[in-house]
Amino acid sequence: MTIAAVVLAAGVGSRFAGPQHKLLAAFRGRPLVTWAVETALAAGLDETVVVQGAADVATVVGPDVVVLRNERWADGQATSLGLAIEHARERGHDAVVVGLGDQPLVEVDAWAAVAAAGGVAPIVVASYDGKRGNPVLLDASIWPMLRLEGDEGARELMRRRPDLVGEVACKGNAADVDTVEDLDQWS
Repeated sequence: MTIAAVVLAAGVGSRFAGPQHKLLAAFRGRPLVTWAVETALAAGLDETVVVQGAADVATVVGPDVVVLRNERWADGQATSLGLAIEHARERGHDAVVVGLGDQPLVEVDAWAAVAAAGGVAPIVVASYDGKRGNPVLLDASIWPMLRLEGDEGARELMRRRPDLVGEVACKGNAADVDTVEDLDQWS
């Protein structure tokens, strides 16, 4: 079974009022997005993919990742997920583990644990102190069920088909950095 790590990093970050795009803002001395990408890489999955859109993150994520450009990023997060899944399908991957570029505190162990739980259910969600978060494994068997329009990604399918979802307890923190205040709080 081959699994791709996918970091979604295409949104506009409209709630972030900093001088540059939030994913390029300094977090603990490095661009915010690099934390999620390096963690995904460190999990050692078969391929690491970053989907960019509003901001050009390709210059900061390093050469060990495949960067996909979502020209439709303004149409919602699901379009980025769809682009990543199409890439994974073309590459012959059996699943993707999806995380977000604005979640710098998700640990390598969370990526690895979610990937390792692939046989538990077709959708496997990391949970932190009982609260679901990212990353999320999506097995190829459910890719045709995903609605790849709008801003929900796999959440809509998880609500509609809870029987497809398993959880893995993880250490770490899946907090999003959405505002300058969030950046300050978590830095």
